[in-house]
Amino acid sequence: MKQVVQNYKSGELALLDVPVPGCKPGGVLVRTAYSLISTGTELMKVSEAGMSMVGKARSRPDQVAKVMQSVATNGVPATYRKVMGKLDSYTPLGYSLCGVVEQVGPGIDDVKVGDLVACAGNEHALHAELNWVPKNLYAPVPDGLAPRHAAFGTVGSIAMQGVRRGEPQLGDVALVIGLGLIGQLVVQLLAASGVRVVGADPDPARCELAERLGAVACGDPASAAVEAAAAELTDGHGVDQVYLAAGGGSNQPVELAARLCRDRGRVVDIGKCRLDLPWNAYYEKELDVRFSRSYGPGRYDPSYELEGRDYPIGYVRWTERRNLACFLDLVARGRVDVEPLVSHIADFDDAVDTYRRLKDGELKAVAVLFRYPEEKADAEPPAVAVPAVRRSGGIPVPGGRSKTQVRLGFIGAGNYATSMLLPHLTGRDGVELSTVVTTTALSGVNAQRKFGFAEATTDLDAVLGDASIDAVFVVTRHSSHAELTRRALLAGKAVFVEKPLALTEDELAGVLAAVEESGNDRIQVGFNRRFAPLLSEARKRFGARTGPASLRYLVNAGRLDHGSWYLQQGTEGTRFAGEGGHFIDTASWLLGADPVSVYATATSGGDDLQIVLRYPDGSTATISYVTSGSPGFPKETLDLLADGKVLRLDDFVRASVYGQKRWVSSRLPKARDKGQEAELAAFVRAVRTGGPMPVPLESLAATTASTLAVQAGLAAGAPVTLARAR
Repeated sequence: MKQVVQNYKSGELALLDVPVPGCKPGGVLVRTAYSLISTGTELMKVSEAGMSMVGKARSRPDQVAKVMQSVATNGVPATYRKVMGKLDSYTPLGYSLCGVVEQVGPGIDDVKVGDLVACAGNEHALHAELNWVPKNLYAPVPDGLAPRHAAFGTVGSIAMQGVRRGEPQLGDVALVIGLGLIGQLVVQLLAASGVRVVGADPDPARCELAERLGAVACGDPASAAVEAAAAELTDGHGVDQVYLAAGGGSNQPVELAARLCRDRGRVVDIGKCRLDLPWNAYYEKELDVRFSRSYGPGRYDPSYELEGRDYPIGYVRWTERRNLACFLDLVARGRVDVEPLVSHIADFDDAVDTYRRLKDGELKAVAVLFRYPEEKADAEPPAVAVPAVRRSGGIPVPGGRSKTQVRLGFIGAGNYATSMLLPHLTGRDGVELSTVVTTTALSGVNAQRKFGFAEATTDLDAVLGDASIDAVFVVTRHSSHAELTRRALLAGKAVFVEKPLALTEDELAGVLAAVEESGNDRIQVGFNRRFAPLLSEARKRFGARTGPASLRYLVNAGRLDHGSWYLQQGTEGTRFAGEGGHFIDTASWLLGADPVSVYATATSGGDDLQIVLRYPDGSTATISYVTSGSPGFPKETLDLLADGKVLRLDDFVRASVYGQKRWVSSRLPKARDKGQEAELAAFVRAVRTGGPMPVPLESLAATTASTLAVQAGLAAGAPVTLARAR
């Protein structure tokens, strides 16, 4: 299928061939009929992509701050790879469309194949021929409503949420600043609510259009006409609400809002304009400044948008989906008229040229629609994304043989895979990157373009069912690791799975049962720190020990950004369950054994953990996993003490050993090498030669069981033995 994409680094726009998305549970596969270009939001993104790197940095200071923090934590090379990997990738455009349901996923019963729906979301309602859309991001189109009009649904929901934030009442007077697409819709929604509207925009054509659609008076914000109209309608008291639907770098809109708003009026920011509030003006009138967050309650909440968990109507009357349905109803009943807003309808094949004309100013438009070709009657339906489990049957279990070429398949191609794993595999002798499978078509195409995969697809069977693929990398979200690993083992593949191997004891048992059933124990978990060159050298310098050791591992984990999927504990497990295996594995490797018991305690709220591991010879390891520390302090520091010796590791930058002789690593600044390259080399070598896996399965299972035992220990308030944890 075709999809509109943009490279944020170069600014290139393209109509790209990408795999068809799979129809996952909880959503529907929609064939697009019309999609709407947001001439404000999307053109701003297109313009930013055409800036220099300095210009991009100036436009997104929030992202620059994140980059600097990443440099402090991960070092320059790793941060550079991550940032450039994200910049030099195709990103999607679009978020408002109307189309026909082509497939219905499990758990969906409110629509059927052939139904017309309006869809929302900048990850699910893209300018693409087919989109997978979760339940709460689509709404059925009322009978009689034209598809091109229903394509306005998402943008209409944005305008509607802005109006709701203003809490207008019958008889109010409102000022709408900015009469672009959102502003025109706000004008109509307010007029339909019994509010008298004054509009402000420097474009006379847009002012004339707004007056035709319900505004009492409109004019240039720099002229006296707008102020005079507001004064006449309010007897000089000022408007009840001001809706900022303008963009750009001028501070004029917020200054005009303060001047024309009544005492204790409301100012609602819907667009993205400059907001240097003149303090005196806003203070003296005690103005209530409000922000409108996109389509309504539920936006940016993964449990609502992706998992389909609705908010009870008694507590949240207007959600994203209910706003979408309400706007469609208003258009269907003629209370809102979107036809006058349609400036241009372009064939989807002309998408790139249409964006160019908009960006260059050649095409003046309020709203532009893409019209998609109708599906041919004899076209084959897209393949189902999630196939049934295949038993390995005649596929031999890997190992015990030597190969000259190792063919790899990847399931997942997110930030970690593309910045920390694939760069070390691309171009490696004896390695062939065969197939990459992703849930979103575009991420697979990006990985194929950058790293040279032979094929990109959304069909899992393309990897698990391909007998020529020797090893599978599972680099997906935590909740899917155990099941994908189990299926890959049963398919006869060697498996490299990023931590964690499992989130529950049952998941771990399932993986081990697959090993027993298939006889395939060719598995490696991404515990990379034991492969870090600096730590390996320090361990060698420390030498053998004769007595018990004490190990202290401080992990200054820091706070997560709001919205991080790591915070989705209901589906992805606790943060320590996802990351803690790294530190337990490192401790066990340094101590040369697996833990026999785990004791855990936590601060109030459970954010900071103290974990004590006991080992067979009496050694102990204490792991302090804390989120309340300073981001300027190193992330990982480790001390190992035994037999009159001390090993010290400072965040994989420097290491030292104190004993009869003192050894200190180079004090020249080095990039943090946490062992990914050496770990991958060891895994590929084991697959090629058929030799043992880099880490014994027993150790991987023990580390996973120890990680899971932390939660059990917190609940019990007592030590947990590993036998009981398993």
